[in-house]
Amino acid sequence: MTSQIADDRLYAPATARNRDHIRDVLIRVLPPTGLVLEVASGSGEHTMHLAAALPHLSFQPSDPTARARASISAWIAACGLGNIRPPLDLDASAADWPINAAQAMLCINMIHISPWPATTGLLRHAARLLPPDAPLYLYGPYRRNGAHTAASNAAFDADLRGRDPAWGVRDLEAVAALAAEAGFTAPEIVEMPANNLSVIFRRVAG
Repeated sequence: MTSQIADDRLYAPATARNRDHIRDVLIRVLPPTGLVLEVASGSGEHTMHLAAALPHLSFQPSDPTARARASISAWIAACGLGNIRPPLDLDASAADWPINAAQAMLCINMIHISPWPATTGLLRHAARLLPPDAPLYLYGPYRRNGAHTAASNAAFDADLRGRDPAWGVRDLEAVAALAAEAGFTAPEIVEMPANNLSVIFRRVAG
């Protein structure tokens, strides 16, 4: 759930709870220089937090909704950071993306709150945009070996599917298989607070 503050900025309470944990993983995972594309940036808070912590990288936020892009732009203006580009209108499931290259990609809390074609599009375009060994970082809840990792995730999954039958907590093995088909390594998995996972794929050379 998000709420609006004084201007166009949106505030998502969950971001304040997980952003430092995500940052700590990404400090190790992201390259020393280059452009980081974030898909489905939402309110834009993660982008701001990461850009402040990693000033040697440039960040490209994106979101398919105009309301989210307005929030991202407002956060950029408020934070005054020079390493964040204006947000792109980008739908993960679209045939074409308005960007041709990046040195890393992030996608936080999208896969379970979107139809499956958004995940297939994400991986297809990541394979096209990223150079060899570049990271694709995913964050969120997953089922493992066909089962939820916690009762709270099972309840969350039921709530998501009740809101939209095309949504839901995905099987990590299905995402990993799709990534392998697209040309990525097996994932590195980092367990995170609140029964979430950091999942890191790397683009295979060749």
